[in-house]
Amino acid sequence: MFTGLITDAGTIDRVRTTDAGREFLVRCRYDGLHAGESIAVDGACLTVRECGPGWFTVAAVVTTLDRTTIGAWAEGRRVNLERALAVGDRLGGHIVQGHVDGVGVVRAVTRRGDAVVVDVELPMELMPLMVPHGSIAIDGVSLTVNARPAARVDQLSLIENTLRETTLGALAPGDRVHVEADVVGKFVQRLTAPHLAAAAE
Repeated sequence: MFTGLITDAGTIDRVRTTDAGREFLVRCRYDGLHAGESIAVDGACLTVRECGPGWFTVAAVVTTLDRTTIGAWAEGRRVNLERALAVGDRLGGHIVQGHVDGVGVVRAVTRRGDAVVVDVELPMELMPLMVPHGSIAIDGVSLTVNARPAARVDQLSLIENTLRETTLGALAPGDRVHVEADVVGKFVQRLTAPHLAAAAE
């Protein structure tokens, strides 16, 4: 489990195909990583395979490649990183599982005073899970839905700290991003679906 508070922005240094899947060597500021631990890379929960001071490797299997943008990642790409939440840590963002629910597309990026406003078009199936002023994770970053300017678009407001400490400050129209809906909304939808279906009959 993660919080969506990014603790480093790493850089992909090597990409290759291995028996474990599409493997990435990521340069980072972390020391003390351990093989087998979970790490969120642009919001996708992956497992550390090998590691050393300032680097680690992860691999994405075909099912992960099918539902994310990871298959298009290349050397030199910057990625948001977060280690798994330790018991007793502050939950400063929101509960993020590292399970990418879909891929969104950036439609507009606008400077508005001291914030940058980003409009992201989401997959239709995720829209029932989106709530104004509710939580959403974009490329692993915990954000708040600022508004809904169009039927399939969520508007996000990025503060200076987010622009400085994550990769989101480089977003441009047309960019594809990982989207994870709030886990609470997913459970509510699942639990209420049979009752709503029965009431509609």
